Amino acid sequence: MFVMSIPLNASCIPFRNNHTEKIKVACIGNSVTKGYGLHSPEKDAYPSQLQMLLGENYEVRNFGYNGATLLTKGHRPYIQTQEYRDALDFKATIIIIHLGLNDTDPRNWPNYRDEFISDYMHLIESFKKGRDPIPHIYICMMSPIFHGHPRFKSGTRDWFCQIQQAIEQVALNCHTGLIDLHSSLYNRPDLFKDALHPNEEGAAIIAKTVYKNMTGDFGGLKLAPIFMNHMVLQQKKPIPLWGKANAGDTIVAFIHTQEKTYIANKAGDWKLTFDPVPVGGPYQLNVTTGNNQSITITDILVGEVWICAGQSNMEFPLKNATNASSLISEASDDNIRLLNKKGIVRTDDAAWDSITLKRINDLDFFEGKWSISNAKEASEFSAIGYSFGKLLSKTLNVPIGLIQISVGGAPIEAFIDRKTLEFDPRMVDVLYNWKHNDFFMDWCRIRTAKNLSLSQDDLQRHPFEPSYIFESGIQTIKGFPVSGVIWYQGESNAHNAEHYQHAFPELVQSWRLAFNQPEMPFYFAQLSGINRPSWPYFRNMQRQLAHSIPNTAMVVTSDLGDSLDVHPKQKLEVGERFATIALSKHYHFNDLPDGGPEIRSVFFENEKVILSFSHATQLKTSDNQPIRELEIAGSDCLFKPVIGAIKGNKIIISSKEPDIKYVRYGWKPYSVGNLVNENGWPASTFQINCPYP
Repeated sequence: MFVMSIPLNASCIPFRNNHTEKIKVACIGNSVTKGYGLHSPEKDAYPSQLQMLLGENYEVRNFGYNGATLLTKGHRPYIQTQEYRDALDFKATIIIIHLGLNDTDPRNWPNYRDEFISDYMHLIESFKKGRDPIPHIYICMMSPIFHGHPRFKSGTRDWFCQIQQAIEQVALNCHTGLIDLHSSLYNRPDLFKDALHPNEEGAAIIAKTVYKNMTGDFGGLKLAPIFMNHMVLQQKKPIPLWGKANAGDTIVAFIHTQEKTYIANKAGDWKLTFDPVPVGGPYQLNVTTGNNQSITITDILVGEVWICAGQSNMEFPLKNATNASSLISEASDDNIRLLNKKGIVRTDDAAWDSITLKRINDLDFFEGKWSISNAKEASEFSAIGYSFGKLLSKTLNVPIGLIQISVGGAPIEAFIDRKTLEFDPRMVDVLYNWKHNDFFMDWCRIRTAKNLSLSQDDLQRHPFEPSYIFESGIQTIKGFPVSGVIWYQGESNAHNAEHYQHAFPELVQSWRLAFNQPEMPFYFAQLSGINRPSWPYFRNMQRQLAHSIPNTAMVVTSDLGDSLDVHPKQKLEVGERFATIALSKHYHFNDLPDGGPEIRSVFFENEKVILSFSHATQLKTSDNQPIRELEIAGSDCLFKPVIGAIKGNKIIISSKEPDIKYVRYGWKPYSVGNLVNENGWPASTFQINCPYP
């Protein structure tokens, strides 16, 4: 008996009795299979590249047909083509079917969707009819259709998802193999010039994906990249562990007193879950397979894990913060672990070389490993994040793990997953012509153009691109249990507060889904003070967001701003405010403050306007001077300064104005407002409407 020379998935391909007879592989499909748009489809189409991977013992034939539909009543049914008849005559041992993309055409799916599953099953049966042995058949989840497709918003994005679900059902009904061509390409729009057909590199990814599924060879045992030496696992939660292995491998994992077993599926995926492990450590994790592959991770602690994310003010390193020297000198702390995911290049005013540009396209942007806190690691870590973690460690007396993912200048859209953007009726438009559209601040577009100036690729990616930071960074830690997120971002979206008011809740929802925590705490910093005219509006919008999104809270930073520098250096105080809010709201230290005075209501009484505040028993001013930056406006909407008297948690305004319609506070780009509560925490910029007296 002839045994094949590559490690084939035993459930996929039978052995051949005659070693002189090549194993025939038929690739059925549409223009993606055919190789439409490639310079040399006979060499670069995925079936040709699959032939190279499989070697001389195989004969791979391309039976793709441009524009083919799976639906029999579609506008170009595959079963009516000569390619289909030739594929039947080929009598392949292995059949790969990739159809469905053209069924998203409005001529097809809306009319004949109810026939898709039965038509697909009929196609599959036609390749089995009269065959002994029956060929092994794989059907493929469709490769992506991106937003640039002309019919994307008019129906394709919705019908595409419905067809994917139907394909999964067909695989279940017919007991075929199912190959996912979508996941490995969905984060690579740069490989699809027309939003539908992959280039040579994209075709190579398809070929490799098909090869791995055919052979079961996924490169052996691997853990997800978040699992490393010196890591911190979240206490009091089940601990998921996942990765890749060859199909059918038995995974055995051991930590503390627990041993878990899982068999890798046909796609090489495996995931197992440990029960919560006691706080502390260090622990050791051992993962093995039945074929003597093993991975050992050491020095694991169990405690509290937080993500520190945003743009440059979160990225701002501890070494540059005011009064950070003592914190750095005391930074050697085994109970604080840092994962600083730094970009391979900063978004400075410079043109990037070809190697950097290629790595960015490959989503190979972030680097970093878990490390034990010491002076060197801490000094380069986020000043806000480290200050936050230090106070948590001191108060909770448990190990603290901090994961930093921040990119200077990055807009919020870069942190949101692609599917969220695609299916949100407002956010989808940020994807179009993103390097030039007005959703992005001029500065972002100019900096992007500079960074990419040496690239000849119209689809060259950049960290500011919508979804890019999610796909290259957040995706690598997706599903890892954490306590919550602290967030400092908005400077690159401050030109459009109304847009951010919609985008921020989408970000929060995106991340809560990514980490499987629908109520995950998400605490964010309000923009500080600087002489930029739009910032008062933006700060007021952020204040409103804190009241509209469950389990969020805002840290006011306007009192720590710098009129000339977008990166104020008083970062330790911001981190401590984050920590105090987390300790109060998440860890239930009820004796700690959880924010500054918050305007709650306004009413008229005895010809006075009375503002009432929560989070304050006794209002006061930080410098014992009269309240600054308090203003009123009538129906003319012209604001003028006014004196306010403090009484308990209220501000009383007496005015001779006949009609006061609005009251606002701290409405300056660089605010010197001085209203605080009894804990010294500052009040936010706000504007509020007055009810008619």
